[in-house]
Amino acid sequence: MSDISSSNKAADAAFSSTGDAAAGSAASAVPQVPAHFQQFLAFDFGTKRTGCASGNRVLGGASPLPTIRAEGAQARLDAVDQLVREWQPQALVIGVPYHPDGVPHENTARAKKFGRQLRSRFKLPVYEVDERYSTTEALAGGARDADAASACIILEQFLRSLP
Repeated sequence: MSDISSSNKAADAAFSSTGDAAAGSAASAVPQVPAHFQQFLAFDFGTKRTGCASGNRVLGGASPLPTIRAEGAQARLDAVDQLVREWQPQALVIGVPYHPDGVPHENTARAKKFGRQLRSRFKLPVYEVDERYSTTEALAGGARDADAASACIILEQFLRSLP
């Protein structure tokens, strides 16, 4: 999963950080992430399953974590709480889906809401990544857990964008 397909490379530039002035729109190609932020958790939000991955700036890679299988917001956030305690990230990264033409849809709003919930509950910066085609890429790569593999793709895309 260290290489992103050309279909996803086009999305590499679409980042924003919830809570910033850039929230709700694509920010510059390089998100403003403090250099001392080294450890990250990433999420591929879904209403039934949320893929999870951990990664760090030094290695520039991501490792899959068990997928959260929770349909309620509280249960999902409780599961994220366990991951945050275990991995101690300096920031969180979420994939935000869009239609192929860049138009937002129903799941775009759900993912952004999840990002706001994370920021409010954990008091950590939350960076958004345009995650068009991450699940398609994960499935094409033969992933056994497409949700966790998608979270890895999202996090690796984010990490590649950092200086």
